[in-house]
Amino acid sequence: MSECEIFSNLKVPCGSKIVIRIDGRNFSQLSQRLEFKKPYDDDFADKMVQTSIDFFKEFNPLFIYTFSDEMNILLADIPFSGRIEKLNSVFSSFISGAFTRTICNDLKSSNLNSSVWQSLKPISFDSRLIPLSMGQVVEYFQNRQGEAWRNCLNGYAYWTLRQDYKKEKAIEILRGKKSKDIHELLFNKGINVAEVPSWQRRGIGIYKKETEVEGFNPISSKKVTSKRFRLFADRNLPIFDTVFFNSLKI
Repeated sequence: MSECEIFSNLKVPCGSKIVIRIDGRNFSQLSQRLEFKKPYDDDFADKMVQTSIDFFKEFNPLFIYTFSDEMNILLADIPFSGRIEKLNSVFSSFISGAFTRTICNDLKSSNLNSSVWQSLKPISFDSRLIPLSMGQVVEYFQNRQGEAWRNCLNGYAYWTLRQDYKKEKAIEILRGKKSKDIHELLFNKGINVAEVPSWQRRGIGIYKKETEVEGFNPISSKKVTSKRFRLFADRNLPIFDTVFFNSLKI
């Protein structure tokens, strides 16, 4: 029956930069069950960062960008001989397992009602593969960062309105409104979105950062300084541009 596996030999285009975009499935329901704060929850963001770090340690990509329940992974070397089926299936299952582990560890140490624990459905992420030219890498991440900003603006607006209105009415009020209108709506409610934490507006980047490490040379009996690359979760990202990605040597 191997002849029926028509996609098994489908591979990524040669010479392309590869981004894997991972999205949480039905995470709005998960957020409700676990009572995550709206529009943003520090603990949830920490779980996405930890999951990204777990992935980084296993597969060593160039860069990971995460916001909301989305992860964008820029690969360095392409594993599994570039087989698309394998890349999508392994990466999405790894992320699902790693994220579930962070939830389980947290729940076991909390006082969460056992009925909530038992009612949780299996957590899953979907995966898609995006081949890019080198010139498109910056544009792609600029696009996703723009989406993070729109999520931030609309999220604050929606949950602010929900303090006074039901779901349907809040959606109706926001329908068709432009960014400047939403800014004004929030400002009238005492919220300046430009002043909310940077990671909520611009997302979080995970990458290797060069740091200096102090050591001791027993032969010379002197302190020495060496450079190491360590994983860094950047919650104060700039607006993405070529300069930023060049600084990461991407």
